[in-house]
This record gives sequence, structure tokens and C-alpha cells, in this order.
Amino acid sequence: MRTCACVVLLALLAGTVQADDPVTVAVASNFSRAALELAARFSGETGMATRLSNGSTGLLYAQILNGAPFDVFLAADVERPALLEHSGHAVAGSRFTYARGGLALWSRDATDCLATLKDANAGRVALANPATAPYGRAAVEFLTNEGHWEVVSGRAVYGENAMQALQFAATGNAVVGVIASAQLVDPHLPESACVWNVPTESHGSIEQQAVLLKNAAGNDAAQRFIEFMRSDVALEIIERHGYGVSP
Repeated sequence: MRTCACVVLLALLAGTVQADDPVTVAVASNFSRAALELAARFSGETGMATRLSNGSTGLLYAQILNGAPFDVFLAADVERPALLEHSGHAVAGSRFTYARGGLALWSRDATDCLATLKDANAGRVALANPATAPYGRAAVEFLTNEGHWEVVSGRAVYGENAMQALQFAATGNAVVGVIASAQLVDPHLPESACVWNVPTESHGSIEQQAVLLKNAAGNDAAQRFIEFMRSDVALEIIERHGYGVSP
């Protein structure tokens, strides 16, 4: 598997930036659209270049362990940032929650998402890979806790990440997708035939954490980006993209 080839270099005020000192941010794929707006706003306000690299949280975590030159990690869980902090791959004390997510059932064809999910003859069900994507893990928890896993497991098709799971459903390769609820506000999402919000109590909380990586030592842009992610401006953008934010 590879990191999604969605890399953006933003330097809206490049004259004030050292070209060899951008902040390089590893972003969980579910958060990629929000991250684009955040990076553009950060670069516009500070003149500091920002490079984004998207992929599943598990894949990005593995790349960081193998020396990938990221400065900041915007994960879709708590576990991997904590492991990086404890192993010395991240700056101690820099970890914080930047967003909280949820799940939804979505279909472009079915008129009743939950009934379609429970119908063994209805077709494939898309979800993110639970081994690498926190939203996939939460989806399996929901399906298991609500007694749907037996009828879904043989029909499941796994995306590498939350974005690909949605693509499977949006292109008709799956009749219904268990997707990140924040993806419902994507203006490019095809018209849906049904949406069903998964009860939050049916799965573990989806708490997305950011952490400053050891590669960022001495990188003022990375320090500034982490600070920006906690600002009121950033929280407003994150909330507008469908996520809960910490008070």
C-alpha cells in the first residue's frame, strides 16, 4: 500500500518563507479536505509553506517509524500518536485532540441504508480497513456490537482508508458504505438515496489527535502549525467540515 498521492505545496506569501523549510504534515485521509483549507489559511496568515501527505493512519504511522520526513501527524486515533510520543518519535507533551468523528451509513442507490446493510442479498458493504484505519475499526465495532457483522462480513469490501471506502460506495462498487460522518458535508459527494447516522454508543469514540514529530526540531513552521491547529480559526474550520471539536 502507498500513501495517497495527494500532496499540496502551499506558499501564498512565498517571499517571506525559506523554501527549504516548509512544514510537512501527514494527514489521515478522512481529514484531507479539512486539512487543505487549514493549510491554505495557515499559509495565508503566516507565509509559511505547507506540504500535505494523505493516507490511512496506520500506513502513515508505519512510514513515520521507517523515517518518513514528516513534521506533524494528524492521525484519526489516539493510539498511534501516543505510541510515537512514548517511543520518542514525537515531541513529548505535544499531543492533543483536534477533532472528534462519527460514522454514517450512506448509499447512492438504496432507499433504506440500515435495511440494506442487514439484507444478506443486497450487495457489498464498503468500509475502511480496520487494521490501518480507525474509522474501519469503529465500523467493525459498530457492526459487531449491533449484531450485523455475521450478515456483513462476507459482503465487506475494504478501502485502504476512509476516503477509498466512500469511493467504493459512491461509484456503485458497494451498495452501502460505512463512512466517516464528516464526509457527508463534502460538496463533491454524489446525491445520496439514503443516510443513516450510526449511534455513537455503538462503537468506541473516534478521537483524532495531532502530534509534533521529532523531525520538526528547529522547524519554526511546524511549531507554528501546531499552535494554529488549536486556534479559534482552525476550530471553526474543523467544525464546519463536520467534526466535533474540544472546548
